[in-house]
Amino acid sequence: MKNGHKIITDNKKVSSLISEYRKEGKKIVLTSGSFDMLHIGHCRYLCDARKFGDVLFVGVDSDEKIRTRKGPDRPVVPEEERVEMLTYIEDVDHVVLKNLGQPKWELIKLIKPDVLVAINETYSKESLEQLEKLCGEIKILGRRATTSTSAKIRLVQIGAEKKITKTISNRLIATMEKMLEELKD
Repeated sequence: MKNGHKIITDNKKVSSLISEYRKEGKKIVLTSGSFDMLHIGHCRYLCDARKFGDVLFVGVDSDEKIRTRKGPDRPVVPEEERVEMLTYIEDVDHVVLKNLGQPKWELIKLIKPDVLVAINETYSKESLEQLEKLCGEIKILGRRATTSTSAKIRLVQIGAEKKITKTISNRLIATMEKMLEELKD
């Protein structure tokens, strides 16, 4: 894989990188998410997050973690592909997979970012107060696209439902008309 060096699968490697960056005086930024069906909003968000520092770490929720939160039909894109796709975004320096069984905020506690970036709905007010103790600062960004992945999936589902309904309705009408003709004879 071309950008495999950006993927970190071992917390010891994360710790080692953090130590190196701190020695170099680099400002470390962390954000996390599902990044399912990567779209322009994700890319804009990551680009904006990177502007807060020198190095951007991105935590990516595992398939199991997403299914637990969003239901059995999610994610649409498997974790290996989501992680790899993020490595192709220039502003992303490192990608770390976050598994379901990991302790709460494990990656945040490990990195202790200078800046934690999130969207409005990610953390409650109480959580933000607790996180302020672990991070230099927290930046809350609005969504960077008019349609989220979940909304796009709903649009596809609605479109499919309309097509199926129309097809079934047309066939049902045709079948009923044929039956009525047979009954006349």
